[in-house]
Amino acid sequence: MIKAMAEALFHNRKMAISADQVVENLQEHFTNIEGKKPDEIRMALYGLLVVLGGPFFLVASPRIRSKLISRRLQKSRIDFLQDIARTKGVILAGYYGHWEHGDEEENFDNPIFADLDFELPAQRDRSAPGERPVRRDTRRDLTAKIFVGHGAVPEEADVIVIGSGAGGAVAAAAVADEGHRVLIIEAGSHYPSSRLTHEEARMTARLFKDGGLQTTADRDIIVFQGRVVGGSTVINNGICLRMKQEGLVHPEAEDVFETWAGLGAPISEASLAASYDAVEQALDVTQIDAITGRNNGPHLIDGWNKYAAQSADPKDRTAITAWFRKNYGPPTPESECIYCGYCNTGCPYGRKKAMPESYLAHATSDARKKPARILDRAEATEILWREGANGKRVADAVEVRLKNGGKRVIRARKGVVVAAGALASSNLLYNSGILQSGSNISLNIACPVVALMPEGTQVNAWNEDQMATYIDRGDYLIESHFQPPMSMAMLVPGWFEDHYERMRNYNRLVSAGVLFPADRLGYMDHGKLKLKIGEKELALLRRALATMTKVHFLNGAVEVYPALLRGQTLTSDMSHDEIDAFFDKAIVEPDDVVLSSSHPHGGNAINEDPHKGVVDLNQRVHNTTNCYVADASVMPSCIRVNAQLTTMAMAHRAMAGKRRFG
Repeated sequence: MIKAMAEALFHNRKMAISADQVVENLQEHFTNIEGKKPDEIRMALYGLLVVLGGPFFLVASPRIRSKLISRRLQKSRIDFLQDIARTKGVILAGYYGHWEHGDEEENFDNPIFADLDFELPAQRDRSAPGERPVRRDTRRDLTAKIFVGHGAVPEEADVIVIGSGAGGAVAAAAVADEGHRVLIIEAGSHYPSSRLTHEEARMTARLFKDGGLQTTADRDIIVFQGRVVGGSTVINNGICLRMKQEGLVHPEAEDVFETWAGLGAPISEASLAASYDAVEQALDVTQIDAITGRNNGPHLIDGWNKYAAQSADPKDRTAITAWFRKNYGPPTPESECIYCGYCNTGCPYGRKKAMPESYLAHATSDARKKPARILDRAEATEILWREGANGKRVADAVEVRLKNGGKRVIRARKGVVVAAGALASSNLLYNSGILQSGSNISLNIACPVVALMPEGTQVNAWNEDQMATYIDRGDYLIESHFQPPMSMAMLVPGWFEDHYERMRNYNRLVSAGVLFPADRLGYMDHGKLKLKIGEKELALLRRALATMTKVHFLNGAVEVYPALLRGQTLTSDMSHDEIDAFFDKAIVEPDDVVLSSSHPHGGNAINEDPHKGVVDLNQRVHNTTNCYVADASVMPSCIRVNAQLTTMAMAHRAMAGKRRFG
C-alpha cells in the first residue's frame, strides 16, 4: 500500500529514490516509535486501501491511482476521508526523510538533499566574516552516573518529581537546593547532544511523544510534545516570552493576570516577575543575533511593516515586531547558536541551554550532599495515597512502569511533585483519584503559511535559526518558521506534482506560522485530548491567514501556499478583498486546514476554590498535604504566547525557597 501510494503521489515526476526505498524507510521509522501509534498508522493505511478501492487500487496504474486519490481524498469534504487524507504526510516523510545509513558525512550525497540543493550543516561554508563555524561541544551533557538503572530502582526517596521538562526540572532543582533527596522520573530516554544526529526520521521518532504524530481525539490537531529527558525543552525552539512584557507583548493584548484573578487564581505579577528574572538569568536568555535568522526572519518583519503602514486598523499599527529572546547562551563561541536549522530534533552542538544543560545539571550536581538522580524510560502510572490526620490525602508512593513492562512502587518519604506535562499530568492525577483533573485545557494553535519568492532568489532559509522573529498583533501572533527537508515536506501543502515542484523550489521558500489561542476548549477523555475549535476560532484563523498571505505578497512573494488540506495556491495578482474571500470559502471546518500545537496547558488549574480548580494558589493539589503540580497544566486559561518560560517561572514561583517539604 505504501509503495502504491508513493508511486501515485509522485506520478509523472522523477523520484530521487525508489518507491521500494520509501517503503523500507517507513518500515524502519515505525520500529523507532514506541507505543501504539505504529499500530494506529497501520490501521489508517488499511482504511486508506479500502477507501481507494482495495485490490483494484493496488493493480491500477499510478495515473489511475492518482486520480482516485484526488477524487476521494484531496477534494473530499467528508470528515472521515479528510482524516484519512492526512496519511499523505506519512508517505512524504518516508521520501523526504531518507537517510543513507551512517553519519552526517555519509549523507553529503544523499539523493533527496541533492535534488533539493540542500546542504547538511557540516557542508555549509561559514568562512565569511561574522559567520559561526559548525562545531560540536558536548561539555554540558549530563553524564551516565546521574541515571538510575532499572535493576537498581530505589525503594524510596525524599521527594519524587514526575517529569523532567520545563516544570519538573525547575522544581527538582529547587527541592534539591533545600537538601532533599530527589528522584526524577521520566518516561522518555536520555538523548544528550552526543547522541543527537540530523537523521530527522529517527530523531523525531525517538524524541517526540508518538513519534511526532500525537493528535487530538478527532485527529484535527497534531500535538507535539517531547518524550525525552528534558522534555519539550530539548526539541523546542528555545523561545522565552513572558505573558506580559512592555515592548515584547502587544499593549492591548488580554491581561492574563486579570483573567486569572477573575477565575479565582490571583497570581502576583511581582512574584512571577521575580521568578521570570531568576529563570532568565539561569538560562542566559538573550535576544538572538540577526545573523542567525538573516533571511526568513527579516522577511516577516519587513513584510509586516509594509502591511501595517497601509492598514487602517490601530492594532496593526501598534503590533509588536521583534526578534525572539531564547535560552541559547551564554553568548560565547562554545555555546552560542550556530543556526543549523534543526532545533526540533534537538541540538547536536550542545548550544541550547535546555533543562539537561541547566536545571537538571544543577539538581544532579555532585557538588551537593544529596544530588538528585534520574530514572528514565519509566512512566509514573499512579500516585498511592494514605489518609492524613486531618482527613486530607498524603502522597505516599508512586507506581512506575518500566520500559520492559516491569512495575515498581517507590515510596515518597516527604512528597510528590507532578510535572509530566499538561496531558500526562492530567491523566496521572485522574488515574490517582483526582477526578476533577483534565478539564479546561488550552492550546496555542499554529498554522503555517509558506510562500515562494521570485525566480533567481536564493533564500536558503534552512541555513538559519528555525524561528527568528515574530509579530504580536494582540489577538494572534505570527512567527517566522522553517524546517529541514522531511518536516518541511510535511508542512508544505499540496498534492502530486504541485507538492513536488514546491519542494523542488525549497531554496526559494519563505515561511511563517500564525499562532492563535484555543482557550479552555479541551478535556481529557480516556487518556486522549478532546478539543474542538468553533466558529470564533475559525474566524480568527481565516483573518490571520489572510493577513499573513498579504504580508508575504507585500514583501515580494509570487505564490502563497497556506496549510489547507486541498493544497490551493494563491497568486500575487490577487487583491486583498479576493484573498479575504478565498479564506472565507476555503475554511469551513477544522478538517479543511492543517493545525498543530506545541503548547498544551491547563487541566489542573490553579483556583482558590477546590470545586473550581485542581490546585491551590501554592500549586498544591486540593485536599492533599504534600502533592504539588509544577507544569503548564496549572495555568487557569490560555496565555496566548509560547508557554515554555511561563511554565518554568510558575514552577520556580511555587517551589523555589518555599520549603514545601520541610
